[in-house]
Amino acid sequence: MVDLFNYSRRQSSVVNIGDTPLGGSNPIRVQSMTTTSTDDTEGSVAQTLRIVEAGGEYVRLTTQGVREAENLKHINASLRQQGCEVPLVADVHFNPHVAEVAALYAEKVRINPGNYVDPARTFKQLEYTDEEYAAELKKIEERFIPFLHICREHHTAIRIGVNHGSLSDRIMSRYGDTPEGIVESCMEFLRICRREQFEDVVISIKASNTVVMVRSMRLLVTTMEKEGMNYPLHLGVTEAGEGEDGRIKSAVGIGALLADGIGDTIRVSLSEEPEAEIPVARHLVDYLGKHQGHLTIPAVVAPGFDYLRPERRRTKEVLNIGGNNMPVVVSTYLDESPITEGDFAPDYIYVGDGRHADFSNQAHRYLVDFGCYNGQAGTYPIFPYNAMPFISAVKAEAKFLVLPYGAPSEEYLPCLKHHPEVVVVSISNHQNRLGEQRALAHELMREGLENPIIFCQTYAHSSDEKSEFQLEAAADMGALLFDGLVDGIWLMNDGALEHQLIDQTAFGILQAARLRTSKTEYISCPGCGRTLYDLRTTIARIKAATAHYKGLKIGIMGCIVNGPGEMADADYGYVGAGRGRISLYRRKECVLKNIPEEEAVERLIALIEGDRN
Repeated sequence: MVDLFNYSRRQSSVVNIGDTPLGGSNPIRVQSMTTTSTDDTEGSVAQTLRIVEAGGEYVRLTTQGVREAENLKHINASLRQQGCEVPLVADVHFNPHVAEVAALYAEKVRINPGNYVDPARTFKQLEYTDEEYAAELKKIEERFIPFLHICREHHTAIRIGVNHGSLSDRIMSRYGDTPEGIVESCMEFLRICRREQFEDVVISIKASNTVVMVRSMRLLVTTMEKEGMNYPLHLGVTEAGEGEDGRIKSAVGIGALLADGIGDTIRVSLSEEPEAEIPVARHLVDYLGKHQGHLTIPAVVAPGFDYLRPERRRTKEVLNIGGNNMPVVVSTYLDESPITEGDFAPDYIYVGDGRHADFSNQAHRYLVDFGCYNGQAGTYPIFPYNAMPFISAVKAEAKFLVLPYGAPSEEYLPCLKHHPEVVVVSISNHQNRLGEQRALAHELMREGLENPIIFCQTYAHSSDEKSEFQLEAAADMGALLFDGLVDGIWLMNDGALEHQLIDQTAFGILQAARLRTSKTEYISCPGCGRTLYDLRTTIARIKAATAHYKGLKIGIMGCIVNGPGEMADADYGYVGAGRGRISLYRRKECVLKNIPEEEAVERLIALIEGDRN
């Protein structure tokens, strides 16, 4: 069971993958996937070497057919001749025979339970009697066991890689589009592995929706523990996108799990060159690994808190904070006037003593040091925890109290009970800040206090460490967001980062966790050898044409493998249907098939505009 407050890495079994074992006490491994055609030996080898040079410890290649699977032999041989021993992973969909061939030449084979034996997902509601459902499971066993025998003979590991977007119609019909269905899709195959005593198994559950991904992985860990399994886990947010958005989204999802000690290898799926994924993954692993060995945090889980199915913590509304309001964003402007316009304008501005603030601008509410507060409209006092005795003496509609965990609870608990208008600002300098901030929230819940909580995270990054700041802030906030504890975010940086970047990061984190929308969201795959068009150029064109559609979700998929399913909650989809051909989707429905690629972006815009008019 996960300790919510004290970090320890989940103990998993060891899986042998070439000369780079996974799980157990081995380091958390980082990996990527080639975007070349697996028929292209020279190109695949060159890209693999670039991934390894960047620090990748496993490299995956798509093997959509027997020809590609057989060419893994030549790719593998060429790499070994050049002194590169990185294990290769074959990525297989739809065809069990391809997986059997790939197992001869790769160190690990990934199969997708959603389409290994079950037919491709059609979004049809099917009905099964218990006997018919058992017969379907028998089909899986009959097709899967021979593959396990081949893998055992050739010392090939497997990854059971469940994708939210490719759950079979059979699973969907019985369990619905739920974490329970996702986990059961995986467990059907794991139970066969256990019966066959095949232990070189790695598991992943991925989704473009971070909430689904995190809840499903938490449930998987618990389900495996109940059945006596401790297989290692591969983490990733699939179709995360590119640039800042892709990094923040990946860090929110992956970071939430790594911070709880869950995960043995990670892949950050960016719509960029595969070697660009490695430094991002490495920084997440190294940053969250610093939690190891921290001072113990004495805390108790609040009654009624459900780690597997968390609901938002109940709070009383203070101004527009807490209650049923979206989480707010607080920003710091001490030496200049704040940015007051646009979708990334913060809800609250901390202005210190207020000397540089233009209080006549009513676009924001302002937080002022309590000693300088004079009751001016739109301003609210903020108190350090050692100034609690002054809270009762100050008259204000709302007050803010900066509260570190470990402050004397015999002082602040009575204060908060007496002052429901106080918003708590949680801060921590602990080695495991997540543990302390969780502990404070759970203490308030145990005491029945409903004061909203804004979580403040502080950093010290220079102007050339923008990516590190975004990754760390997203990773630190992830578990708090998914636990339902967050009524607001306040990011601070003691360095040269621009205020606008810090504010945009806060909004990006909230959007990545599906809690507040401030811009168009793009669900785009990273590309692989199956991609049927120039992915990066197309993403840039679509973004340029659709960035003004605030709140819209647009899926951009290189091929059909995960396309319609993984972007099922997108409003519109752009999916490769063949060389030079694109299909457009409105949610799950294909509305324009096989249109010429050169017309597709314009047709997509026309589809969106037609629906809006």
